[in-house]
Amino acid sequence: MKILAQFAIGLLFGLGLVVSGMANPAKVLNFLDLAAIPTGGWDASLALVMGGAVLVTFAGYRAVWRRGAPVWGGWFHLPALHNMDARLVTGPAIFGAGWGLAGFCPGPAFVAVGTGSALALLFTAAMVVGMGAARWLILRPEAHTPMEVIR
Repeated sequence: MKILAQFAIGLLFGLGLVVSGMANPAKVLNFLDLAAIPTGGWDASLALVMGGAVLVTFAGYRAVWRRGAPVWGGWFHLPALHNMDARLVTGPAIFGAGWGLAGFCPGPAFVAVGTGSALALLFTAAMVVGMGAARWLILRPEAHTPMEVIR
């Protein structure tokens, strides 16, 4: 049952990306092109999608925290570390740069691969290679620090 629920949630998320147009990198790039604001070419719809997502997430978290424990699992798996470090800053910076250059982030890229987009396939392949390289860099014995390594 747990797998079916996760599958349904993934399908709903993917459908939301397709319906909102967020699986289309041109739509994302048109949102990020702030220079187009004076000419009227700026697409603000991504801000509306993000705002809707924030509202749904806010309501969802409030409902979930009232439960005390997840439906499928013994406890909430929360991060143990609460300090900022170089990885916490550089990871989102790299994510943002990739999103701004390509118009894709992981979720929409996987959805766009399903549409047969060669650009999405290339982006997803590069993303998987980058994730593997990052994991390799983190797990090298000389890279270990007193911080807990994410596995």
